[in-house]
Amino acid sequence: MVGLRTNVLYYGDNLDILREHIPPESIDLIYLDPPFNSNRSYNVLFHESGGASSEAQIEAFEDTWRWGPTAQGAYEEVMTGTHQRVARMLQSMVESLGHNDVTAYLSMMAIRLVELHRVLKDVGSIYLHCDPTAGPYLRVLMDSIFDPRNLRNEIVWKRTMSKGLMTRRLPQSHDVILAYQKSDHGTWNSQAIFSPYDLGDLDEKTAGKYGHRDSDGRLYQLDNLINPNPNRPNLTYEFLGVTKVWRWTKGRMQAAYEAGLVIQPKPGAVPRFKRYLDEQRGRPLGDVWTDIPPINSQAKERLGYPTQKPLALLERIISASSNPGDIVLDPFCGCGTAVHAAQKLGRRWIGIDITYLAINLIERRMTDAFPGLAVEVEGAPKDFASARDLAQRDKYQFQWWALTRLDAQPVAGKKKGSDKGIDGVIPFFAGPKEDYKRVIVSVKGGEHVNVVMVRDLKGVLEREKEPIGILLTLTPPTKDMVTEAAASGFYDSEFWGRKFPRLQIMTIEEMLGGKKPDMPWGKAPFAKAPTEKERGEQEALL
Repeated sequence: MVGLRTNVLYYGDNLDILREHIPPESIDLIYLDPPFNSNRSYNVLFHESGGASSEAQIEAFEDTWRWGPTAQGAYEEVMTGTHQRVARMLQSMVESLGHNDVTAYLSMMAIRLVELHRVLKDVGSIYLHCDPTAGPYLRVLMDSIFDPRNLRNEIVWKRTMSKGLMTRRLPQSHDVILAYQKSDHGTWNSQAIFSPYDLGDLDEKTAGKYGHRDSDGRLYQLDNLINPNPNRPNLTYEFLGVTKVWRWTKGRMQAAYEAGLVIQPKPGAVPRFKRYLDEQRGRPLGDVWTDIPPINSQAKERLGYPTQKPLALLERIISASSNPGDIVLDPFCGCGTAVHAAQKLGRRWIGIDITYLAINLIERRMTDAFPGLAVEVEGAPKDFASARDLAQRDKYQFQWWALTRLDAQPVAGKKKGSDKGIDGVIPFFAGPKEDYKRVIVSVKGGEHVNVVMVRDLKGVLEREKEPIGILLTLTPPTKDMVTEAAASGFYDSEFWGRKFPRLQIMTIEEMLGGKKPDMPWGKAPFAKAPTEKERGEQEALL
């Protein structure tokens, strides 16, 4: 389609990206796993904006959207938009629940779901992944936008084992996936909705049916060969001394008999068909999925993202509701499992995320898993002017962008002082005696820099007992800063056989020009995804 780019990652607000870059009715399949409101004290999401607490309680995940100018703007846009059915529904929710984090979340989601409906093809499907506590609210919004008659399934995915010591309620161990098609013409691949049999752990019913075992160990059942329609003269004939109305022609029956697939249990008995279990499509899936485990700490595909979903989950969804060459969109792409599955299954894809850290992680994941794949990233700073603009708009996104461009690993913590003067680190191997050491990185995106910043970083190095510090600045350093950094001396590495400046100052402009810190380069900052070739080899061994 002219004007639509695929195999691209967009960095930015998905509402803006959808409106500016995605044409109407251009997407075949949408999967979204949006951030949920959260606080583990269970009682803050329904606090009114004035501080009063509602009786309602809700629990969800780590990300939180607050009622403020942005949520208010989204609400007003829905109210004045063309989708008045969703406007009335959202208005009733806000009137009954008040201005709080839940209604802010629903307002922000409503305007985005309207845009997702616009870009979805008539044959398209959308899968909305949500926590059970957010699910009922989102389902009401989805019904008002996509029409309740187009709800195909409310899928339950068991994401964790039940936990003990639940003294007030049952444990929450599942997520909900709301599956809608835009129309009655939605793509649906029935062959993709079967779960392979586990021959080592068959359910009682299947084991009872396939109770015979061949000389080579294969399980089979003896199936009926008699035609249910008795009025078929062309299929009425004698075979092995038995005359019946058969399902097959005589030629096909004879060929199957010679191949050992038709047997007569005893002389005079009705011949039967030998149906092997390992040749069947598998067990038909229901709307409760318990066969796909969550990402655990030992999983090969684990990338360290807190809400990362299993690749098998997305492969099942994409296989069922799209065809090779179709376009898959994930507007909250997180760590990129949906776009990874789409690429693996021969689909085109578009990923959007508002954090540069996520976009960088996905880019690395895709190039690791698919060597040679060209991944286009749109919206990230590519020159000094756009980097400066990002620093002025969002200092945290600027910091993450700068660190990932530097191949540094961002540290956790957004609150002032929580990082203890460390914005990022670059691990490197210092030798058998010292094992791994870290380069400490401090990012300054302000318009003014001074020598105090150098002294602060020097103090961090002494406190952390690390050998090298990098001060990355948007603005060129002053003469005093350069002098102070030089006076910090060198890290003399016996293993690497040379000296490295202990405190180094780099500018964003120098980094964009290709300059790297003067240091030993070792460990990569992110977990590396296995290539799909390696993954296939690993699965073959299981």
